[in-house]
Amino acid sequence: MTPRRLRIDHVSRYSYSGVVQSSYNEVRLTPLSTPFQQLLDLRVNVTPQVPLYTYIDYWGTQVHAFDIHSPHDTMTVAARSVVEISEINPSDPSVTWDDVAAHDVADGLGEFLEYTSYVPRDGRLAGIASSLTRGCSPREAATAALGWVGAELTYQAGATGVHTSGVEAWEGGVGVCQDFAHLSLCLLRAMRIPARYCSGYVYPDEEVTVGAAVTAESHAWVEYWVGDWVAVDPTAGSSVSNRHVLVARGRDYSDVAPVKGIFNGGPTSGMQVEVQLTPLA
Repeated sequence: MTPRRLRIDHVSRYSYSGVVQSSYNEVRLTPLSTPFQQLLDLRVNVTPQVPLYTYIDYWGTQVHAFDIHSPHDTMTVAARSVVEISEINPSDPSVTWDDVAAHDVADGLGEFLEYTSYVPRDGRLAGIASSLTRGCSPREAATAALGWVGAELTYQAGATGVHTSGVEAWEGGVGVCQDFAHLSLCLLRAMRIPARYCSGYVYPDEEVTVGAAVTAESHAWVEYWVGDWVAVDPTAGSSVSNRHVLVARGRDYSDVAPVKGIFNGGPTSGMQVEVQLTPLA
């Protein structure tokens, strides 16, 4: 199958009710290069204009960091990237529970087994995870967990906030892609299957019109380890495909937030995020 080439335009605009004297910021908007995805071009611009410093963080994500030390009441971060995505042909790994529990797995992937504020320990979910593993291989149990999440949560934009945990979303019964991912991680980690949070974008349509931009937004999904990493989109209830653009991986949303920082002044009075995906081939 011919690789899919996409241009991603992501613009974040911040406005403040007062003058900001200084700010310190990190931007994670650079698509990763993987066996199935190649970054072909990247431009990141910040207004007010300041120098950008780049580094690779602990999780393997490219970060653009910058400081603004001139008074300002707005800030804009604009990133344009081009990626080429091959059809993903995932392996069909098959390991036992003993393999998943092996010391080298716990040692090498232990951070993706730990609970966090977004992915908290919960006794009720632990009981559900236990019931879903009975008589199942790790791969079968993971599939059952993601199916359970799809049945428990209803997608509803605006129903949760950026700080909502997976457990809180489950208790409310509604959420967005971030919540589907966090609740999935709650169950997978309760099963002691290493699992990580993935962020990026997804092209919304099966049919592609070259040159026609579509409005999109940041998206989230998960990868779990059962002998190899398996990528699944719990919001869509499907495997990750060549419509997904991977930007960052981590333990949860806090490791991959597209823009984050601190500032002196303000406070923030508004934020607008615009994402457009344009097929180039």
